[in-house]
Amino acid sequence: MHEDLGGVLCFRSENQGCAFWGVRLCDLGEADPPVVVQSREGWRPFMDRVSLACVELVLSEGLFGNGHLYNACELPAEVVIEVPRLFRWVALPDYPMWTGDEESPVRWFSAPGLLLQQDGLTTECWLQVRGKTPAHLSAACIAVPRRWAQWQGTEPTAVDELPF
Repeated sequence: MHEDLGGVLCFRSENQGCAFWGVRLCDLGEADPPVVVQSREGWRPFMDRVSLACVELVLSEGLFGNGHLYNACELPAEVVIEVPRLFRWVALPDYPMWTGDEESPVRWFSAPGLLLQQDGLTTECWLQVRGKTPAHLSAACIAVPRRWAQWQGTEPTAVDELPF
């Protein structure tokens, strides 16, 4: 429980305590109340409904949970526009990244065997990817030809056809 904003009932904490998500006490009577997030910029709106915030929580934990079959890269502006052409948008509304406006909005994408999150729309935003198999992860890295943060033994190789 945080006393800010007249009281916020927190249901999620970033693993290093850098951010908290919760519902304002005055909104608890609503069927699906809005969620706020608190980080270095203070409390601000996160999602319009707690049910959407729960979906986002499951997606985020699935993406970042275990380091195996995960990778990330920075995207320059000319590559940012390619992501929606390569992958299918997940029907979740845009929302602010808890770290700040420069990494916002957050958008989710998918393809067979892949879950992707894009943080921001400006130069040097980040694309995070989780693969179902090493082949799926490698295919995503080939589809977005950037310098990826880690290969974990799955160096990309040319493929005849991408699986998505």
